[in-house]
Parts: sequence; C-alpha cells; structure tokens
Amino acid sequence: MKQAKGKYRTLFLSTLQLSACTFGGGFVIIPLMRRKFVEQLHWIDEQEMLDLTAIAQSSPGAIAVNASILVGYHAAGISGALVTVLGTVLPPLVIISVISLFYQAFRDNVFVSMAMNGMLAGVAAVICDVVITMIQGVLKSKRVLPVLVMIGSFMAVRFFNVNIILIILVCGILGALQTDRRGKEAA
Repeated sequence: MKQAKGKYRTLFLSTLQLSACTFGGGFVIIPLMRRKFVEQLHWIDEQEMLDLTAIAQSSPGAIAVNASILVGYHAAGISGALVTVLGTVLPPLVIISVISLFYQAFRDNVFVSMAMNGMLAGVAAVICDVVITMIQGVLKSKRVLPVLVMIGSFMAVRFFNVNIILIILVCGILGALQTDRRGKEAA
C-alpha cells in the first residue's frame, strides 16, 4: 500500500511539475514526459512512449492531457490516470484563472509581449526536437511500411492539403491491418 501511495505521489508531482513549467502545449510536454518516465523512472520503454504519443496526438482533446491519461494508466491503472490528469490540468487552470483577472494589464504590457515572443522561439525548438525524436524512432524500427506512411502522410498534408483527420484514420487502418497480418503470421 505504501509503495502504491509513493507511485501516485510521484505521478502527481511529476505531471504537476511538468505542466507548471511547460509553455507551448502538448508537443512541448511530450519530450519532457519521455525524459521523466522513460529515462529517469524507467516506467515506460521508448517504443511504448512513441505509441502513447501517437495515441495521444490522434485522440480528441489536449495532447498533454491525453498523454498524461495514457502514461498514468500505463503506470498505475485508472487511479494513475486520474492522478496524472489532476497533476496536468491543475497548473494551467490556476495560471489561466490568475491571468484572466489581470488580462487587460497583461495584454498591454511590453515586457509580457516580449517574453511571449521569446517563448515562441523556444516552443518551436522543442517541437522540432519532438519531430526528430519521433522520426528516429520510426527509422530505428527498420520496417518499410512505417517509413512510407510517414513520408506519405507528410506529403499529403504539406503538398496536397489533405485533412489531418483523414490522414489519422488511414494511418490507424493501416496500423490495424499490419498488426492483424503480423498476428496471423505468428499463429
């Protein structure tokens, strides 16, 4: 029982800290969650984190919350998911509530505006890091289909303006078919 409480405490405090100190949304919190839960705590392996990230991105809602739910559930079941969601949503809820009280003063402040522009540059760098890390994960798998899907998805969105929802659905179907085929081959 004591060990379970320690795990819940670690989940809550980890997601609370990550959420409180992360600006830029879900794409920024994902590599930090990876560092915490894969590299430091070793609760999730690298491939599982990539899978959880893909699910979090393709599910409706905020990526940070989706990823927290999945990480918490993976680490400690439904209770873990609830704890991580609370840890993830609490800081933005408090911060946004305070900012809304002083919105007019924040909006017109030159220093706040400059700080926000600086944060945008940092967020862009972190998003680039996420993309590079995910690409490396796909390339390390040494399977042809995921690489073709990655390139095809990029081209469809970038050059042909295909709706991202359609891309996600097609990729999900391709993944399900591939998993089904592997299951039949293994049997």
